[in-house]
Amino acid sequence: MPIITSPQDFNVEDLYVDLRPVLDCPLYLKCEGFNFAGSVKLKAAAEMVEAAERDGALTPESIIVESSSGNLGIALSIIAASKGYRFICVTDPRCNPASMRLMRALGAEVRVISRQDANGGFLESRIKYVRELCETERDGTERNGGAEYVWLNQYANHNNWLAHYRGTAPAIDRHFPELEVLFVGAGTTGTLMGCARYFRERRRPVTIVAVDAVGSVTFGGIPERRMVPGLGTSSRPELVDESFIDDVVHVPETDTIRTVHRLSSRGFLFGGSTGTVVSGAERWLAEKYPGESPVAVAIAPDLGERYLDSIYEESWLRDNFGHILADLNLPNADILGI
Repeated sequence: MPIITSPQDFNVEDLYVDLRPVLDCPLYLKCEGFNFAGSVKLKAAAEMVEAAERDGALTPESIIVESSSGNLGIALSIIAASKGYRFICVTDPRCNPASMRLMRALGAEVRVISRQDANGGFLESRIKYVRELCETERDGTERNGGAEYVWLNQYANHNNWLAHYRGTAPAIDRHFPELEVLFVGAGTTGTLMGCARYFRERRRPVTIVAVDAVGSVTFGGIPERRMVPGLGTSSRPELVDESFIDDVVHVPETDTIRTVHRLSSRGFLFGGSTGTVVSGAERWLAEKYPGESPVAVAIAPDLGERYLDSIYEESWLRDNFGHILADLNLPNADILGI
């Protein structure tokens, strides 16, 4: 039994769900939600903070600032509380209320940016706010008792993908030495690029499939309304390098909703990102390997508890998908009252 002194020291790395008896799909799901942050983002947060400390950019007087839709903000809230830093999370109205409450419970300051950017999202507006906050640092240091704002910038920080190059990908490689296909969701693309670089540099014959949401611009898609918290961006991340990726699958939010409810009906409560990745992987495998069972793994970024106010909640579903709710054929429709 491990004994730890810091919350970032604990992470269950080697837990997989075999989805064949659950969804009749030849896919293993790597569960990344079993740590104190509840998501894969704890790895990137820890790597970025430790690198900033080593470089001298982050000092005991610093105030960490980051733009996040939820999970990285929670991870940084935990690390900041553990290490004694102040932390400001800049988010938007699509962030789950539970995630905001959790960050505030950990001592973080949460600022919600409601101004949409040109693509109809909030990412560019959030980043602009962070940049302006850091650019007014001289005035800010006076207001904050000499403290400096330090933006880790998960969208361009190479330590984001390095965390998965060093941790996530080698863990998958150990368990699945005959791995043929790896499905990774695309948000900041840190997990995606770290895993893709790892297998490419070792010349492993692994097909890397990025899974993104319809309406995301990460891979040149047309910007559309996206309501499910999780994957997708309204501004292309600087980290993404498509030369490492073999294929991209775009998943409609209706498929995401349908998939998370199929999983929860079998006792597996996952977040929207996992629903997107599993849905995309299921469709891709059916098209590329019909009737076959390749060695395929998908990464589940988090669990579902913090999404009880959104993708698992009746009123949220009615408000955002009411026009097609009956067509979704959710397995938990009776329980939800739909």
